[in-house]
Formats: sequence, C-alpha cells, structure tokens
Amino acid sequence: MFAYLPWSEAGRSRAERPGLRDDRTELTHGQFADRVEAFAEQLAEHGIGRGDVVAIVLSNRVELVVAIFAAWRLGAAVTPVNPVFTEAEAGYQIGDAGARLVLNEGPGAPNGGVATIAVDDMRTTRTGQGADPVDLADDDLALLIYTSGSTGKPKGVMQEHRHVEAMSETMATHLGLTEDDHCLLILPLFHVNALMVSVLAPARVGGQVSITGQFSASRFFEQVERLRPTYFSAVPTIYALLASLPSDVQPDTSSLRFVVCGAAPVSRELLIRSRERYGFEIVEGYGLTEGTCASACNPVDGVRKLGTVGPALPGQRIRIVDADGQVVPAGERGEVQISGPTVMRGYLNRPEATAETIVDGWLRTGDVGVLDEDGYLSIVDRLKDMVIRGGENIYPKEIEAVLASAEGVLEAAVIGRPDELLGEVPVAFASLYPDSALTEDDLIEHCRRTLTRTKVPERVHIVEALPKNPVGKIDKPTLRKELTGQPA
Repeated sequence: MFAYLPWSEAGRSRAERPGLRDDRTELTHGQFADRVEAFAEQLAEHGIGRGDVVAIVLSNRVELVVAIFAAWRLGAAVTPVNPVFTEAEAGYQIGDAGARLVLNEGPGAPNGGVATIAVDDMRTTRTGQGADPVDLADDDLALLIYTSGSTGKPKGVMQEHRHVEAMSETMATHLGLTEDDHCLLILPLFHVNALMVSVLAPARVGGQVSITGQFSASRFFEQVERLRPTYFSAVPTIYALLASLPSDVQPDTSSLRFVVCGAAPVSRELLIRSRERYGFEIVEGYGLTEGTCASACNPVDGVRKLGTVGPALPGQRIRIVDADGQVVPAGERGEVQISGPTVMRGYLNRPEATAETIVDGWLRTGDVGVLDEDGYLSIVDRLKDMVIRGGENIYPKEIEAVLASAEGVLEAAVIGRPDELLGEVPVAFASLYPDSALTEDDLIEHCRRTLTRTKVPERVHIVEALPKNPVGKIDKPTLRKELTGQPA
C-alpha cells in the first residue's frame, strides 16, 4: 500500500504523533485518519467511487488535505482549483475534469454547476459503517493538476498513484526527512510543489505539517519562531519579500535544517542575500507539473552548486538535446528533457498534446538548459512564452484570448516584463480595428471581469500594428526588445 496514505500500516503506527494543523485545527496522525474516514463516508453517500473526480475549491486549510485523502480512500481522483478563480475559470476546470462533486467555501463560491458540499458541512465523525478503502492500483488516477499550453486552454495533467508514490518517496529520501521533520506549508495546494514536497513527503515518514494560510512576510518569522519547523518550500518571490524586510527583523531560524526554492528561476544574488541574512541552507530544485514536481535538486547534504538546480533526482534521467533531437555534450545548451517514473500519464483528453510533449518516454520541457561535467543542471532560458509571476505560471494565450474577445480588438500579444520582486509581470500589446475607440483602461477592465487579478496585464499598450515574423506570426522577441530595450 502507498506509504503516504494515512490508513496504511505505516500511517496507523504513528497515530499519536502530531500530524496536521492550521490556524483553526490541530490533528494527530490518528485524528487526521479519522477525519479522512468520516469525509470518505460522506463522499460515498454522494455516489463518489473509483474513477470519479472530486474538485476542491478551497484556500489552504486542514480540510483541503482531508478531502484529498478521503477521495483517494474511495479510489476517486482530485482536481484542486485555485480558490481565487472566477466562476468562468473554475467552471472550465471543473467541467473539463469531469468532476462529479465540488467541495468549496459555500454559497457564492465557484462550483461549475456541479453538486457541492460546503466546507463547513464536511462530516468530521463517522455516522454509519464507514467507507472501506479501495485497493488502489499503481495506474489509478490520483490527481488532475491543471496547467496551460500553446492553445491557451488549461490542460489537465494526469498523475497516477505510481507517480505520486515515486515523487513523494524521492523527495522524502533526497531531503533526508524523518518523523522528526516539520514542514511549514506556505505555497498554495493547487500547485504540485506544495502537494509533493510540503504534504506527501513528510506524511509518508510520519512528520508533521503546519498550514499557514495566505503568506504574509510580516508575520512569517513569527510563525517560524512559534512553530519551529525544520523546513519550508517557497518560490523566489517569497525569498525576495523576506530579504526586503527591515534590517531590525532578526528572527530565530535555528529550527530550519534547510529550505527549498523552486517553481521559477532565481538569481544567485537573492540566494546569497537570503542565506547570509537568515542563515538558510537553500536547496534549489527544478521540475514541471508534467513531471509530478521535481526532476533535479541540489542535495541537503553534499555538494550544492549555487546557480544550478542540482543533478537529476534518483530514478530520473535528464538530457539536453539540440533542435534535431540529438543529445549534446556537457556544457552545451539545448532543450531539457526528462524521463523516469514521475513523468505524467498525459494530458486529459488531449492525445495530440500528449504525443507532442512525451516522445519515446522523454518529457519535452520546452526549457533551455546546460548540464555540467558533474551532471548539475542550469536553466538558462525558456522556449515557451510562459510568464512566471511570483512562482505562478501565467499563460499569455489565455490573456490574449480574453483581450481578443473585446469588441474592437484586432490582435493581441502578451509578454513578460522583468520585475525585481515578482520575477515577471504580464504586459499586453493590442492593435484595434480602425473605428474602435477602446482605451487601455477599457481593456484592463475587460480583463478584470474575466481573469484572476494576477493574470490581469500590468499595461495594455495600444499599437497601430503588431510586429510579425517572416511566416506571419506575431514577433514576440521584437516586442520584448521594444519593452525592455534589451535583445530578446
């Protein structure tokens, strides 16, 4: 049985140890397992069973984790939805995933028109015979994590229990986690990083997890000093916020064995500044949702190479290939490709996109990287146009589609503008029909009505015409050069 499951033999053996907490609730591993069983009983009464999908539209809290494991107890899969999504955004994911039931905050929260349980109505104690756990198979679907691609429509990444097992075991081993470890969870649980590194890896070894809710730089170190975690995983923006705190902030960070940085490129300067100020041993890693989180990571104990994302994790392989698909020697740039037991099953109901992304067992990342002689990977560029704002992936095609839906817009293009704090922010360019009187403010407001705040462009530059390349496609490198004054 999968070791991260609370009803496994390993899970039952640690019933009295601290397990999971947030600002409202604190549970031992045994109490957590009881809550999982109670909610699984409730889900079963709603007809949820093997092969079904449950959508969870909640901010970080104990109940979100309970719901994931309750669905798994019945053999169902889970799709976690960003709780700040608009009804249109959430509804698309819920519908595309084929979710049969939604768990959300209650009346007024997005539900995609599907049967709903409000979080306050979740059952916390069994009332009947309970719901016996199904015998999960390696290839049973565990998670549908949504990302986006070249079409601009979010795609469901299918992760089976074998992928979850391999990833959580790999991270627990690589980070040297034991039952004495305690993770401070600060990343959103609709991201695979938070699920794998901050929840499932410590869960499988009997460690504990403290959920902080929405990250706040001003209260973060108070939580560190009060809860005494041994590690946390964060994105570069969080480290930038912490590094910019007033100089009189001198917290006690002695409980932290290490901290993890991933999900977006980070500068050497920020890593050095954070380590020197707070004494963090920062472990930088790299991976994709399609690879079930991490594929490379610097070691906690061993040689850490600043500015690299470390070597391939055990069981995985990384290669660098040129435009013809040929492997290049160490030190040469090319596309990063990954193979191993954590590569996704594929994109839900998108066989063509799957075939383009996984070729002969190798996951094409779309990122440009270099492997050194020791096998340490450096990410030097991206082939894709994705904008990473504070560690959150923002896909230009989605914003472009919204802009293009405004009456009077002829064409639209979105690129990322470098930002010292957030890494990148989206900036749009739009050309209008000759009789259009649209203004920048009109288009910003149009985006706000449809998109989550983080996806709304910082600016919409209205231009006479968008630059095109020789084959007639919008020339984004030229737009980047015009925006930043630097070569694309």
